Amino acid sequence: MIQYTFLSLFLIFLFASITQAAPPRTMRLDYYHTGNSSQELFSVDRIVIEPLPWSGNPNKPIDDTNLGKYIFEVRDRASNRMVYSRGFASVYGEWETTDEAKSANRTFHESLRFPAPASPVQIVLKKRDAVNAFREIWSTSIDPSDKFIDRSTAARPAPLLEIQKSGDPATKVDFLIMGDGYTAAESKKFEQDARRLVQILFATSPFKEHRGDFNIWGLCPPAAESGISRPSTGVYRQSPLGTSYDAFGSERYVLTFDNRAMRTIASFAPYEFIEIITNSRTYGGGGIFNLYSTVAADSAQAPYVFVHEFGHHFAGLADEYYTSPVAYAPAANRIEPWEANVTALGDAKNLKWKDLVASDTPLPTPWQKEEFEKHSREYGKRRAEIRAENRPEEEMEALFRENREFELKLFGAEKYAGRVGAFEGAMYEASGYYRPQVDCIMFTRGKVFCAVCTRTLERIIELYSR
Repeated sequence: MIQYTFLSLFLIFLFASITQAAPPRTMRLDYYHTGNSSQELFSVDRIVIEPLPWSGNPNKPIDDTNLGKYIFEVRDRASNRMVYSRGFASVYGEWETTDEAKSANRTFHESLRFPAPASPVQIVLKKRDAVNAFREIWSTSIDPSDKFIDRSTAARPAPLLEIQKSGDPATKVDFLIMGDGYTAAESKKFEQDARRLVQILFATSPFKEHRGDFNIWGLCPPAAESGISRPSTGVYRQSPLGTSYDAFGSERYVLTFDNRAMRTIASFAPYEFIEIITNSRTYGGGGIFNLYSTVAADSAQAPYVFVHEFGHHFAGLADEYYTSPVAYAPAANRIEPWEANVTALGDAKNLKWKDLVASDTPLPTPWQKEEFEKHSREYGKRRAEIRAENRPEEEMEALFRENREFELKLFGAEKYAGRVGAFEGAMYEASGYYRPQVDCIMFTRGKVFCAVCTRTLERIIELYSR
């Protein structure tokens, strides 16, 4: 008969507890998303077991935020019980709104990540329809015992940098900063750039108050050449993450279309959110909800762009500006947007942020819109001239500063400055869409999120932490 001492029983109990609490592996479904403005098709590329355990919060597997153009669900095949879900947006989802999508087909590589299941599951992908309700558009099954699931491990692309470790990844927001266009000799510059931008993010509310809810990681695969592609000026680089200016023909829009490379490299870090900082100075960046955000690290506007684009990526915040040129075609119908910080104001009595509106604030809320637009037209003309003539970046930066001084003066004189209401002009359109406050980081190059954006950001922090 085996005799157990108190110590041996304690060790057995401890080992069992650790084993039960161990997180599952991370599974990733890579697939191809093909189509145009009127139809879309999906096909599986591969199913991957990533090198690291799942870093998500096991107590919050279901996304109840109702954010995103798409949502995917992981359902147990035997019971049809939903075990995981997340809303997101995609590069394809943006491209299909461009003029090119009306006359051409394109294919984009995308990924869905979730805790590796122990038994067969059904992956259900849903997209918002014409009235913004989610409808199933694709489904595929996964058997975790399938011999064709890729369990190989690639070579680590670079050392993992611990910028801030606040606790167990399972109870923290894990934010990965990746560098692109940095050579091996510039690895220290990447670290300096990453740490500088992190300080800027956490100097901004509500991130400042929630810094302890974040782990920050850094990963910078070495590039053969310094910098990234900028096709409009004849610059092309084979950078590890494939980031480039001129996405969808917008000279300032920085995206990567090489999702497979990005996901393979990112898999060597715990993460829920990704920021790609590019080793470049020209003003630019981008952000897609639950995919990634980007910023040109050396631009004088990097502090603003970093925070603004992270707002898109982290919480699905909409652009509130409307006087700058964009690649997207105007919306055909003014349906209520899914984004939390803009509204079509179809029913002012049921405004989605009405609890933040004082009883004496009119809806719509008047502001000096005509004066703002008059100035913006002149500003836009000067900005286009600087880019067309490829003049020094210092001239563009000076123009940005001059424009911001005008905005501060104009908004400071507003009757409803600092109040929540419904200010017309948002989502790239001068009429028909409204933003919550006269100014916000999502509207201009300011330093403060409006009350509605702040609340939405805090909701996402809560979903991934504690």
